[in-house]
Amino acid sequence: MHRLRKTFLGVLCGIAALLAGLIPTANAQAAVPDRWGFAFVDVFSGVPSLAHQAGSWASGPTVTVSPGATGQVKVVFPGIASSGGVAHVTAVSPNAEWCQLQTWLPSGADQVAVVQCYKYGGTPVFTPFTIVYETSTGLLPAPQALGYIHYNGGGIASQFNSSGAVNTVASGGTGVWGVTLPGLGSPGPEGGFQVTAVDPQRPARCKIGSWGSAVSAQNVKVICHDATSRPINTGWTLTYQRQRAITGAAVPPRFFGYVLDTNPTAAGPYAPTPAGINFNTLVPGGNTVQNFAPGRKVTFPKIGYLRDHVQVTAFGPGPEYCNIYKLWVTPPNDAVVNGVKCYNAVTLKPERSFTSYTSEK
Repeated sequence: MHRLRKTFLGVLCGIAALLAGLIPTANAQAAVPDRWGFAFVDVFSGVPSLAHQAGSWASGPTVTVSPGATGQVKVVFPGIASSGGVAHVTAVSPNAEWCQLQTWLPSGADQVAVVQCYKYGGTPVFTPFTIVYETSTGLLPAPQALGYIHYNGGGIASQFNSSGAVNTVASGGTGVWGVTLPGLGSPGPEGGFQVTAVDPQRPARCKIGSWGSAVSAQNVKVICHDATSRPINTGWTLTYQRQRAITGAAVPPRFFGYVLDTNPTAAGPYAPTPAGINFNTLVPGGNTVQNFAPGRKVTFPKIGYLRDHVQVTAFGPGPEYCNIYKLWVTPPNDAVVNGVKCYNAVTLKPERSFTSYTSEK
């Protein structure tokens, strides 16, 4: 009887520890993210492309959109209402145009984001765009890493760090911020970034200005410019991914990847190095970049499965910005982005850029 009581007490203690989150493996598998959704908005009223929208909502409902003022679109993700989190948008256009976030917030059971798009110079314009939203909790076992920040112009409005550390932001002058993601470091460059401007009133574009990796942290500079390429203080979102999808899924999809085009003048196709900036769940280091008129063709071999999503962010110290020329394709299971285009004002310019691809599968 004494032995049975001792065994029973041991089981109870184990259950209590699990419920309290004291077992490391339970923490490592905690819900990352809590909720997520993505869409390619190719219409401005109704239901956007079903082939390029997915989320953590129950089957049945779909993403819906409705127009506001010129260039403004309200996007409704069904059933994933949540406070905080982070969102990103990328314009899909043959022209010198970009999209930014104005706001996102819960509305009943849904999550609503408001997107505004502009031509260079600040004229509002309706253009297709991609959008992703996610909110995360929990820890991840290294080397996997996920971190995000929503900076609202005055401070950090929401953040997440899969190591459990606290991200920081420090002003570096007009339109410049130093961002530290502690606990997510690497000996050399590994992972990828996405950055999006957040401003409800003014045209704004944001990007990664510089990136330094250390064992203790990822350190980047976020820089933002206005409609005519002058530095501007504004809000922004940033996501860092390493061996995780841009959605941060608790059970990651089997098919996702990211790549940094480090040599945008190379005719290619070439596979960017080091390996840590060129991730593919099926073909390690196998993503390629090459010239594509106009812009750059980015290929993620073997992982192209609908329903899927792409985001792009410029990288460099100037006012350049990037978008996607047209909808990507998935010929026999390669995801091909034709192409990533970067501009200085309205002129196409070779620019380093981050491209992130994910399937829901």
